[in-house]
Amino acid sequence: MLTLDLQTFPVLTTERLVLRELRPSDVAEVFALRSDPHVMQHVNRPLATSKADAEALIELITNTVAANDAVQWAITQKGDDTFIGLIGFWRFIKDHHYAELGYMLSHDHWGKGLISEAIAAAVDCGFSTLGLHRIEAITRPENTASIRALVKNGFVQEGHFKENIFWNGTFLDSLYFGRLAR
Repeated sequence: MLTLDLQTFPVLTTERLVLRELRPSDVAEVFALRSDPHVMQHVNRPLATSKADAEALIELITNTVAANDAVQWAITQKGDDTFIGLIGFWRFIKDHHYAELGYMLSHDHWGKGLISEAIAAAVDCGFSTLGLHRIEAITRPENTASIRALVKNGFVQEGHFKENIFWNGTFLDSLYFGRLAR
């Protein structure tokens, strides 16, 4: 079984980004992200309606990281510690050495290749530091930007599940992507 030890949180750096631990002081930016209909259009979670929603999410993430059950990074740009997005492994299947990757980025930063850069860093950490054998990601067929970022980072579409999600009164399809450590 996979054993995680996140007592020392892994800070990741790329050419343009720093992926760091989420902080309570990120609440305004987390609220802005989670209340933006553009950002949330492909996320099966309700829009945040108050800073209390953002505070609850930060607390949930902090608690799951402390319990070694997830690792979520705040995405920031080098030289500017302001939260612009979130990426991480929010669901670990420790018996089988795999995790599910999820991410979101502020609408103002779309189209610059930042999420692809963040995915590369998270995937590298997942395989080299956390000991994962497999990483999965799930997206909707119409989320072409997410699909491009996953494919660019070596993910392969492994399935198309028809109407497997019921959200806001509608059945939605899901695309399943996977990548192995080898």
